[in-house]
Amino acid sequence: MSCFLIEGRRRLEGSLRVQGAKNSALPILAAAAATGRPCLIHNCPVISDIQAAIGILRAIGCEVRTSGGDVYIDSSTINSSDIPDRLMREMRSSIIFLGALLTRTGEASFTAPGGCDIGLRPFDLHLLSLKKLGVAVEQRRGRIHCSCPGRVRPAQIALSFPSVGATENIILSSVRAAGTTTVINAAREPEIADLAGFLNACGARITGAGSGTVTIEGVERLRSAEYTVMPDRIAACTYMAAAAVTGGNLILEDVIPAHLSTVITSFEQAGCRIDHTRRRLRLLAPERPESMETIRTMPYPGFPTDCQPVLTAVACVCRGTTFIKENIFENRFRYIGELNRMGADIVVNGTAAAVRGVERLHSATVSATDLRAGAALVVAGLCAEGTTAVERIGYIDRGYESLEKKLASIGASIKRTDNYENFKSGTSGKTDSGKESQI
Repeated sequence: MSCFLIEGRRRLEGSLRVQGAKNSALPILAAAAATGRPCLIHNCPVISDIQAAIGILRAIGCEVRTSGGDVYIDSSTINSSDIPDRLMREMRSSIIFLGALLTRTGEASFTAPGGCDIGLRPFDLHLLSLKKLGVAVEQRRGRIHCSCPGRVRPAQIALSFPSVGATENIILSSVRAAGTTTVINAAREPEIADLAGFLNACGARITGAGSGTVTIEGVERLRSAEYTVMPDRIAACTYMAAAAVTGGNLILEDVIPAHLSTVITSFEQAGCRIDHTRRRLRLLAPERPESMETIRTMPYPGFPTDCQPVLTAVACVCRGTTFIKENIFENRFRYIGELNRMGADIVVNGTAAAVRGVERLHSATVSATDLRAGAALVVAGLCAEGTTAVERIGYIDRGYESLEKKLASIGASIKRTDNYENFKSGTSGKTDSGKESQI
């Protein structure tokens, strides 16, 4: 079983380039399948979720070639609208292929998607929205089958919640609709605007992406495009947290600070000095951070739920008490017990937590419960005394590109090992900082 071994209390200092955004690259790869043309996508992060998306593309007949962060997709060869159950179970974002396949083939068949268990993430909004577009939805032996002969019909769709996935599926389903579709109370995340940017480069007519109202004027056909994925704001926040808990001095390159405004506010409350330009950010942390008052997760442009766990890890070593209110996922706090094993003082009451900062954490063997929880445990390990072992790092590999290599490059002592049992028994085991995984 692979794990990270982290020798804590080393100051992080240096410069990192932020990877491409996972939550942007995945819908863009799905959108490439909707075009029926060859597309080249740059800056895709080299992570396991991207591998899963590529597996789906190949399973439905696309030709896919990769080179580092470049992914070439030719969807003119699609010969199936049936997404294998094994691939659907690998990640939640697989649901985004629903809209792309409807546009490309007029039908899609799938099972309920998998991914991190952080609470209810029902896709009823997706299906209700598709029905308004004239899509027939039926269940067959545990599978969901959607079909729409010809082009979907235009509609005005008001979402009861600004769901990112539902907004993306409506956009993908409507790009070739016979008329104009309007999404009210649409998700406003930057990743929505990035998806629209790619589709517009392919000839779509989408306006308002990134605002609460998105308009999609259907076009007859889409064309080939070459596009570069935006930087990952969640990865950027994770590296900022790593620097904050170690009294570090970090420069992030290829980052968009405007996407991190609420996050930056919390770090500044913690006593971090932050300077930034349009694509660059520097964080200079105090020897020990101050409490951050209250962090409330909200849909964008509010504080992102994906950043909550790593900021909670920062709060563990702050002077004073920080209050966390999780408003998006009811099971997001499953990792709190692991932080408390490291000496944190956190009390949870439903979807609220009080984090009373301690002077320092101590090492322990802890286990990731989901992607962002795993990142939080790594952040905690960076400032803990002794050697912390973080297990189940497959979750972390879903969203972070060579996390251990990037942290090591700025001074962290972190290694990936497949011989953790030898480490626990005190015998020498081979550790490997890890070759960068290939897509």
